[in-house]
Amino acid sequence: MRQCLVVDDSRMIRKVSRSILETLRYEVTEAENGEEALAKCKAAMPDLIMLDWNMPVMSGLEFVTTLRGLDGGTQPKVVFCTTNRDEQAIHKGIEAGADEYVLKPFDHQSLQAKLQRIGAA
Repeated sequence: MRQCLVVDDSRMIRKVSRSILETLRYEVTEAENGEEALAKCKAAMPDLIMLDWNMPVMSGLEFVTTLRGLDGGTQPKVVFCTTNRDEQAIHKGIEAGADEYVLKPFDHQSLQAKLQRIGAA
């Protein structure tokens, strides 16, 4: 089964993400900040990472930049989940190594469409 790591400081967003991803046949683990997520990636690299942009301890941008430098860190598909509609910020996230982004609040259909676009659905 494919593995997904959901990284978000909001328990509600993690819960919503988990329920959608499980219907897409992902086994889901969670982290509430980038530092915790990096530790989980070092232990077992997931296939997909749903990543919040704004988090305490380590931002999504810092996380993806660090992730891409790890052994095996180029393999997971990374989808930024953000409320930020600023195209420059989104472009910066893609440049740092994210594969796609989805705007919050997202639903099953919008998330599945983004995942299909990057071959992760």
